[in-house]
Amino acid sequence: MWYIYGMNTAFDVLVIVLSSLLGIFLILSIISIALVIKLIKSLRQIVAKGEHLVDSAEAIGETLKRNAGAVGVLKLIMQFVSTLNKSRKG
Repeated sequence: MWYIYGMNTAFDVLVIVLSSLLGIFLILSIISIALVIKLIKSLRQIVAKGEHLVDSAEAIGETLKRNAGAVGVLKLIMQFVSTLNKSRKG
């Protein structure tokens, strides 16, 4: 009978230790999941800002591309007028 009583005590100690470790693991898991969710939200905001920045850069690029032809034609006309004025004066 004494042997069975000693076995119950060891079993009880084992159950207490394992229950404590399980509780600690559960608390750490909940904290880490909360931190990961917070990190994911922050990353989503950063990605949204990055997408907005890329869209703005694309819009600026398109505007420059559209106006580059007009600027080239304007420079050509200015050179032509300048050359024409020089030939009249000289």
